[in-house]
Amino acid sequence: MSDSASVVAPPPNKRVRRTSFNEGTGRLAALLLSPTLIVLLLVIGYPIISALRESLYTSGQRIDADGFVIEGSQFVGLDNFAAIFSGATGDRFWNAFYNTTFFTVTCVVIETLLGVLMALVMHKAFKGRAIVRASILIPWAIPTVVSALLWKWIFQADGIANDVLGTQILWSTEGWQSVMSVIIADTWKTAPFIGLLVLAGLQTIPDEVYEAAKVDGASPWKTFTRITLPLVKPALLVAVLFRILDTLRIFDLPYVLVGPNKSSVETLSILAFLEANQTRYGPAAAYATMLFLYIVVVAYVFVRLLGADVIGEARVNKPKKNGKNGRRNEVGPGTAAGTATGSAIAGGGAG
Repeated sequence: MSDSASVVAPPPNKRVRRTSFNEGTGRLAALLLSPTLIVLLLVIGYPIISALRESLYTSGQRIDADGFVIEGSQFVGLDNFAAIFSGATGDRFWNAFYNTTFFTVTCVVIETLLGVLMALVMHKAFKGRAIVRASILIPWAIPTVVSALLWKWIFQADGIANDVLGTQILWSTEGWQSVMSVIIADTWKTAPFIGLLVLAGLQTIPDEVYEAAKVDGASPWKTFTRITLPLVKPALLVAVLFRILDTLRIFDLPYVLVGPNKSSVETLSILAFLEANQTRYGPAAAYATMLFLYIVVVAYVFVRLLGADVIGEARVNKPKKNGKNGRRNEVGPGTAAGTATGSAIAGGGAG
């Protein structure tokens, strides 16, 4: 055997030194990310802190105990928050809270169902697929205010909606019709967003998975529920989470489509805006703070319970040590994906 073919093995007790990520890399990453973090603190952190501070004050003209007019801001502590839950103000707050929650649940459920159907249609290979994809995504490209104006013209008393239905419904007045108009307009605009993200998830599924399921005799419904949905679940959860957070702060669509001071469509964002428009900045900041806390709680519960991968960091099992030789059994992303795919195929073929 020649010298070139010989393999020199490392000493049995010699440990191979591996480069650690923390050797200067973390410090360099912090240095490179510091400008972005500073901008985020100025753009996001400072307004949040200012709103929290403003919610503890009251501003404008008021009369003190001696009958004198006082101007400027005065520290009132939690009085603005206490006033939210009492009297007529409390009734208005709970009505806005109910409308916000109702719009969020109803719109997101409908948009998720339609978005998944759109993604399945756009994922199929057929003639003219590019035109269909472009037409489906057009509503999402239209600004919300413009979309609200378009639907406002459609839902006018002499608009096309009443002509098609053969009715004379006043869609912009108080009642169920104004709620339906907001749900229809919001679903038309944002269902393509969920469809776009789900389509991106569908395109990552290998064709071999469906071919194996077909060979195993899986029905189309089993293939959809046991293969498509589990493998597209990460993208779907992120899309639903984004839509939940977006709908919780819905403002421009009902404000432009129906109008202000309509209790049937008044949301927390509209309520905070109307208070600020009347220069009652303390109560407005209190409403905004309550909405902020509501969004934080919903996002935390959604991520913790359903495991939505918001930042795109897939969870990989940590390597485990073997009890005999002390080696580590590496479990990588490919192995985890292969196991999940095999389980999906097996489940699809069952029954």
